Amino acid sequence: MSRYALLLAPSANRVYADQAGRLSRAELAAFRPVLSGDVTDVGAEAIGGVEYLTFDADLQPRDVAYLSNMSAAYALFERAGDDLLRPVELTPLARYDSDLITIPKYAGKTNEQFTKLLLNLTLLASKSASRMLDGHLVVGDPLAGRGTTLNQALMYGYDAVGVEIDGKDVEAYKLFLQTWLKRKRLKHTAELVPVRRQGRRAARRLEITMAASKEDHKAGVVQRLTVLNADTTALDGLIRANTVDVLVADLPYGVAHGSYDDEGGMSRRPLDLLERAVPQWLALLRPGGAIGLSWNTKVARRELAEDILLANGLDLVVHEELSHRVDQGIERDVVVARKRG
Repeated sequence: MSRYALLLAPSANRVYADQAGRLSRAELAAFRPVLSGDVTDVGAEAIGGVEYLTFDADLQPRDVAYLSNMSAAYALFERAGDDLLRPVELTPLARYDSDLITIPKYAGKTNEQFTKLLLNLTLLASKSASRMLDGHLVVGDPLAGRGTTLNQALMYGYDAVGVEIDGKDVEAYKLFLQTWLKRKRLKHTAELVPVRRQGRRAARRLEITMAASKEDHKAGVVQRLTVLNADTTALDGLIRANTVDVLVADLPYGVAHGSYDDEGGMSRRPLDLLERAVPQWLALLRPGGAIGLSWNTKVARRELAEDILLANGLDLVVHEELSHRVDQGIERDVVVARKRG
């Protein structure tokens, strides 16, 4: 067994960066079930004045491939004696250039490292964990905003399905992604069309197909992205059931974000939204799929969020402590649960 040192990537968000080490330890623990051997003696160690996440393991190439996708992984080294570090090449899932994730800047955007962390935790809790590196998976975000989670799914090479009630956000996302694809000279199609249910317009649907290279496009190796401009609590007939492997959502924080209630007004209560939406979301999720949620615990207690998931027949997945401060008004936490089957 060897000793490894993982250098964590810097974060543009200083508050998040200060907590990245603790969150990375929890994330590393979530990877353990898909690794070929155990990971032990996990801790933080200063090497040359820089803090590393250190651990003991007997990593095989596929293990390294998994850990390459840790949300804050920047460089991995094997300890060679007390003073030397031997680089270990990381091979992350990165189907496109990183600016697909980093370019979009807008009010309320979730930190990219945290988005990746939440997606990883949810994938690893699902029946599809063993296919994370090589499977054709579908990621859903029922509160898609301007597509941070959807873009991360595309980076992993997956298909993606999003739902967003704000038409301006859907149009802004379409504009960004089309512009980005054209600038990268990647083959794609994109259209925003009305969706009818029982003869009446019920939503708009953004459909994008894209390929990472000309060779992939010719071979028919394409990814599909669908975003519905619709109410996430009223999805009957708009998305086929049992088509999504994992669902990841960042709930309204009750500070700068809200959700619409049944009367069309703005609600700042994320648990109200969750209670109405979870039955709709679970219909989309395949058996053995997982749902990962983040929210502001200052406006919604963790126990109440867990109760809603349990009441809908989900099994909670236990993780190490993941709550962390975002700013003065937001203390963010994570809960992951799995659909039986």
